[in-house]
Amino acid sequence: MTWSAISWRWPNTTRPRGCGDPARCSSPRILSRTIPVRCPQIEVEVGEQLINAPMTEMRITHDLAEVHPSARAHVTIGIFDGVHRGHRRLLNRMITAAHTDGHIAAAITFDPHPANVLGYEPLPMLTTISERARLMDALGLDWLVVLPFTSEMAQTPAEEFVHSLIQHLHLAALWGGPDLAFGRDRQGDIPFLRRMGEERDFSVYVVEPVVWDGSTVNSSRIRAALAAGDVAQAAGCLGRPYRLTGTVVHGRGLGRRIGIPTANLELPPYRLVPCRGVYACWASLAGDIYPAVTNVGIRPTFAGQSLVTEVHLLDFEADLYGQRLALDFIARLRDERSFPTLNTLVEQIQADIAQSRTVLASLRSPE
Repeated sequence: MTWSAISWRWPNTTRPRGCGDPARCSSPRILSRTIPVRCPQIEVEVGEQLINAPMTEMRITHDLAEVHPSARAHVTIGIFDGVHRGHRRLLNRMITAAHTDGHIAAAITFDPHPANVLGYEPLPMLTTISERARLMDALGLDWLVVLPFTSEMAQTPAEEFVHSLIQHLHLAALWGGPDLAFGRDRQGDIPFLRRMGEERDFSVYVVEPVVWDGSTVNSSRIRAALAAGDVAQAAGCLGRPYRLTGTVVHGRGLGRRIGIPTANLELPPYRLVPCRGVYACWASLAGDIYPAVTNVGIRPTFAGQSLVTEVHLLDFEADLYGQRLALDFIARLRDERSFPTLNTLVEQIQADIAQSRTVLASLRSPE
């Protein structure tokens, strides 16, 4: 599936696999002496304002019949996982055109992901529904319709679905990429929609995908990059660093034992976690941003088996249990590996901290 298409007959896909193999720690009480970094440049690039900002004008519903538009609607349909640069090009053009004409702009998405309902291996997701909503809201979208995707919906003919858009949204225009196709047997492709538009008085607009670094930007490319630990490529496609948000939970307390406490993150189901390894990150907590080192892995030095995401905040001192913490992945520092002694592990972690400071220092705004 490409960046703008929603297919109700899910194509065969191969879920990207991870890589890598060091060990780290756990315990959310982090000690430091310096103050949090507040950097306007980072708040924009990292997406702090986009993801953490309160919802403003956009309305959200789970039922088309609950939408009572004040004007005709321009509509786009898709999963929009990641709300990456291709998604934003489509959404921005649709929103601008709709508002110029005095119309409203609406996006229709689905939850759960169609792959989960149609019997395919569940895809790891780049964003939750709430994160997608906040990113779309920041673009000026008027309505987000989150429809429950079921096996019955998968059998809905494209013509019937478009009729519901005409009835409930007073459809003025339908927007998508060149490979947009929805409905049973993917009947609702661009030629079909244009024929139907001529009959039912709505326009169809096609927006070409974004090409970055020689290849088309789409969610599958971002998933593959993250599965390989290439957070720089993922950020280039997203237009911002990849973000994971979770709740700090109790771990085994291993970090406290070696003097480098870490916070263990509990993540939403089906969230894509980058390849096992050590990363330089920006950590967002209650409106403040801190430099951080994050380990994704099983902690082989301690004979761990379960995958954990744990973060050491470099410039922070407080108890984090139960708090929401967001991580923006800036650079991959190294693979995860096992160490023969705790001393060599601690030495490597200190080296990781120093390297992370160097990487992140280049992103700080001038004092």
